[in-house]
Amino acid sequence: MTSTEDHSRPAPRGLDYRRAGVDIAAGDALVEAIKPLAGSTARSGLLGGLGGFGALFDLKAAGFIDPVLVSTTDGVGTKLKIAVETGLHDTVGIDLVAMCVNDLIVQGAEPLFFLDYFATGQLSVEQARTVISGIAEGCRQAGCALVGGETAEMPGMYLAGDYDLAGFAVGAVERGNLLPRSVAAGDTVLGLASSGIHSNGFSLVRRIVASRGLAWTDLARFVAGQTLAQALMTPTRIYVRPVLALHRAGLLKAAAHITGGGLPGNLPRVLPDGMAASLSPTWPVPPVFPWLAHAGGIDADEMLRVFNCGIGMALVVSDPDAATTMLRQQGEQVSRIGVVQAAKGPASIAIDPPSDWLA
Repeated sequence: MTSTEDHSRPAPRGLDYRRAGVDIAAGDALVEAIKPLAGSTARSGLLGGLGGFGALFDLKAAGFIDPVLVSTTDGVGTKLKIAVETGLHDTVGIDLVAMCVNDLIVQGAEPLFFLDYFATGQLSVEQARTVISGIAEGCRQAGCALVGGETAEMPGMYLAGDYDLAGFAVGAVERGNLLPRSVAAGDTVLGLASSGIHSNGFSLVRRIVASRGLAWTDLARFVAGQTLAQALMTPTRIYVRPVLALHRAGLLKAAAHITGGGLPGNLPRVLPDGMAASLSPTWPVPPVFPWLAHAGGIDADEMLRVFNCGIGMALVVSDPDAATTMLRQQGEQVSRIGVVQAAKGPASIAIDPPSDWLA
């Protein structure tokens, strides 16, 4: 069929970017609203503030002599769906920072600065400001500066109220202090307690909730005084200060951030070939995990592959008494969860939970 529309004629007046779904004024208002949040995260080495085309950082002013830069990027995953469906936006920014900076410290790196990417269909200044206030809080906990980011308003890409987040963190470590190092048979594996699910496995969590016919506003059965959504949205714990303190004291050999893949998928990544970690699952397990296992009919092996099951960070040390004392002084809940042993082949772990472990 041949079109009869005359493309040579000018279109009627009235189209503009706002009518196409992008509100530049709202974006400008958001930048002004978050400037104080970013300013609250300032640290040594930062040059300038929000508003430029890029952020500058002076490693020498931050105290480094021969640094190696370490970079990470991550997101929050489908935990964001719960935030969108319930309006609980205030802690997902903490999750975003945590997922990045916890990956920096396992290299021995101090987080220096952080950038975020916030994408939405139609920008709500209040929603975005709430999310970014959580990012600023995460940066304060991690001691890194929020130096900028990108807010993308993309009508047609996202449904009303939906948004997505990505985070980017850069850290530095003196060349001679990179982790892991010198892991040997006989070393002890310590576990730092998680605050809950953190930010992995939420596609399975949401499937369990839906299959049981539960609403986000239902009272959580595994914790008193909170709705199911409030309990599940507990933010990821940030381990920067205690882990770096342990490292600077010369007590840390290796560290693994326990994210997707759980202990079996993450601890072997920081062990050398010819070493295996033998773990005993006797640590305190937050009640959300037995609830998930029961509600979803999930066996222990699958729980360990999907969730952190109570251990957010695994540390390899040779002096567990001194390390435990220092970590507890930093406010961490510490458990001895295993030992490193000589083995053949690639690095691995062995963990055999009892049948009633998550009963």
